[in-house]
Amino acid sequence: MMIIIANTIWEQLYQGIFSLQFVQFIITLIFAILFPITSAAVINFLERKVIAWMQDRVGPYHTGPWGTLQLVADIIKMLTKEDVHSARSDKALFLLAPATFVAPMIAAFAVLPFSPFIGLPGSGLATGIIYLVAVSSIDIIGIIMAGWGSNSKYALIGGMRGAAQMISYELPLVLSLIGIIMLTSILAGLPGYPGNNGIGTISIREIISFQNLANWPGKGIPFFDFIFEGNTPWGWFFLIQPLMLLIYYICGLAETNRSPFDLPEAESELVAGHMTEYSGLRWGFFFLGEYGNMTVVAGVITTLFLGGWAGPGVGYLTATHMSLPWQIVGNILGTIYFITKIYLLSLVFIWIRGTLPRLRADQLMQFSWLILIPVTLGNILLLGLLYLITSSLGLPILAFLGIAALMNWTMLIGFIFMVSSITHTATRRAQAPALRALLRRTGTIQAKKAEKQLTIQ
Repeated sequence: MMIIIANTIWEQLYQGIFSLQFVQFIITLIFAILFPITSAAVINFLERKVIAWMQDRVGPYHTGPWGTLQLVADIIKMLTKEDVHSARSDKALFLLAPATFVAPMIAAFAVLPFSPFIGLPGSGLATGIIYLVAVSSIDIIGIIMAGWGSNSKYALIGGMRGAAQMISYELPLVLSLIGIIMLTSILAGLPGYPGNNGIGTISIREIISFQNLANWPGKGIPFFDFIFEGNTPWGWFFLIQPLMLLIYYICGLAETNRSPFDLPEAESELVAGHMTEYSGLRWGFFFLGEYGNMTVVAGVITTLFLGGWAGPGVGYLTATHMSLPWQIVGNILGTIYFITKIYLLSLVFIWIRGTLPRLRADQLMQFSWLILIPVTLGNILLLGLLYLITSSLGLPILAFLGIAALMNWTMLIGFIFMVSSITHTATRRAQAPALRALLRRTGTIQAKKAEKQLTIQ
């Protein structure tokens, strides 16, 4: 009897290990762990080259062809550097802080599907957005642990400022996603959309399915079936909520300490914030976490606003009636689309760093609490009010979507104009004392012109 049970268990274990689902799980797990790590290296190299190109420089070129091995040299240098820390630091917190900062970055990819069938079991989690929000809040703890555990006033102040920045921008980041959830509630159960009437979703995979419509022009014609089947770009939510995409991206810049929110790297700080006392590999973990979080932000935007892995041919090749080799090709193609969108969004991170000046700490906090949070709250109220009005008038959902998109694009233009106007006014106000001092000291024509401009402003 025991032999029969043992043989049955062994057969089930053998079938499970050598099954297609297990192989798929192993491949996805390795990809989910290695992708953010390798992406951090790739984006760092691209950043050096792209900013050098923007500033008319050469960039790294000594190590390897076109400087491609410069990052490898930097990693070797980082691994061989001495790991020094203060004798009176809180050793447990000091050593755990880098891992606490990096772990959420890797864990976030547990709910992001890379293609229709390539994804960890967590990608089907019904509370995917809540999981992402919860995980993205853990790295704040890592920053506080690093500042406190270093037993340094510089690191402690930098950690507190970094935590305040991330907490402040976490609020509009979450609020910018509410509009997406409201859209799924409104669209659920309608022709071409999944779900039941009035019941939305916070599942990442289901939100992707809401953006990939089943109806497209030219249905039945092989060419259009191949391009658009289940992957229509006009169903992507960024067309209806472009302002929320922009605000989420801005909050992502602040969450990852990227320019113009990179206060820990400011020249006037002379220190590196919560990382002041770190060196070697542990400093490298913080470096890896910041660049890896760029891929997380880009991955969330790709998934919730840009259709995820959607692209020409994916829906057609991964259909159930297709043979296994074609389904594998379709999944590889979907993964390529997913990675391409992430890297394109990451290039915008680099573009912004080479373009915008750094904000002051007070400007950074005011921008979140006085601009971003009211705008995101206003978007939620306006979207709900618009749905109530259109439904009470008996207008079709397509009319609601068109009006909502027009309203949000108008708000986007107004938001850009408002930020530009506030920036111009704040700059003039900051320059006022210097311009008046120049006028009193020299009385030159240039200073008088500056005073005249100042008076006009």
